[in-house]
Amino acid sequence: MTRGRGMSRPAHIAMVNIPAHGHVNPSLEVMRELVARGHRVSYVNDPSFAEQIESTGARIVPHDTTLPFLKGAVAVDAAAKVHGMILEDAKVMLPRMREAFQDDRPDLVLYDFMAYVGRVLADGWGLPSIAILPSMVAWDGFEEDTEDRFGMMRESLAAERYPERFAQWLVENGLEPRDPFAYMLRPDHGIAVIPQAFQSNIDLVDPEVFSFAGPCLGPREHQGGWTRPEGVEKVLLISLGSAFTHQPGFYRECLKAFGDLPGWHVVLQVGKATDLAELGEIPANMEVHRWVPQFAVLQQADAFVTHAGMGGCSEGLYCGLPMVAVPQAADQFGNADRLVELGVGRRLDTAEATAEALRSAVLELTGDPAVAARLAEISREVRAGGGAAKAADLIEAALA
Repeated sequence: MTRGRGMSRPAHIAMVNIPAHGHVNPSLEVMRELVARGHRVSYVNDPSFAEQIESTGARIVPHDTTLPFLKGAVAVDAAAKVHGMILEDAKVMLPRMREAFQDDRPDLVLYDFMAYVGRVLADGWGLPSIAILPSMVAWDGFEEDTEDRFGMMRESLAAERYPERFAQWLVENGLEPRDPFAYMLRPDHGIAVIPQAFQSNIDLVDPEVFSFAGPCLGPREHQGGWTRPEGVEKVLLISLGSAFTHQPGFYRECLKAFGDLPGWHVVLQVGKATDLAELGEIPANMEVHRWVPQFAVLQQADAFVTHAGMGGCSEGLYCGLPMVAVPQAADQFGNADRLVELGVGRRLDTAEATAEALRSAVLELTGDPAVAARLAEISREVRAGGGAAKAADLIEAALA
């Protein structure tokens, strides 16, 4: 994609996304930048995201979703079924979008790779489209290289005839049948909003298709703030994100690992689905919440125990934090491995995340000068990546 800046006229841009914080948050600053440049942005998502979407100046186009992300937790063993749920939701969403935009068609459609219904809308109307990718992008040989990670999920989806149902849906909407994963992961054009250093096999990524803008981070006033307590030596944030959060056993190990650890203050996020009574007594140096303003905490933290969602990994690298990754599902296992490859993290699968292992990993990482030096280098690269301004330049170049 050609890089450029400035447009001769304002454009109407549609953004389509799924109702998940890890997918919505990376796009918000891009929308804010586009609006600041005079473009009109219509953002399709569940009404529960209206406040943060409208805070960017974009207009929300509401779609009452049937997806499970808003319920506070998704069972890890149901992760493969989410794709089937997304397809069924897309079948309902597509005619609603056509009606909403029929008399006000956008000049360009942006879409999260899991909200591929946006691409279907664009392809059906002959509009240009760009995938906004909050995760690693596909490289030449991606399918073969990730067979060990996603093979079982693909087998599960094949057993439910998901590829056939997806292809039939495309045909019913006047498009050529396609493999669902190729349609999702191999767009006409894509902008990755992740640190380029985090991308595996970067030399095998097609630069004619994918561009890297880097994390598009902003203040997120709508999430509220957080203040580091006076006098503490170190701050640790522990969070499994917003979807795969019902892990009371893991949280209890965290209480054992870091409760009353000298000099440390710990912020533990447990999600909506966890009963706080399951945790037992909370140590004096720990605060427990169902939800925290993650980026605000990370900017004042010294370490991060994370599920290794790409949003959290990107924010952690931006802030220069060592990370202990406890992956739960989807791309999180690959992200955890990438943190290890970069020399800035440790991977502990849930069964291995005992109190002793968690404490040792955090203390070793935060006490290693080589880790600190590597993090400082990556943080500088991430902050220089361009972010929302670069993403907007790429979008305007596509419009031009």
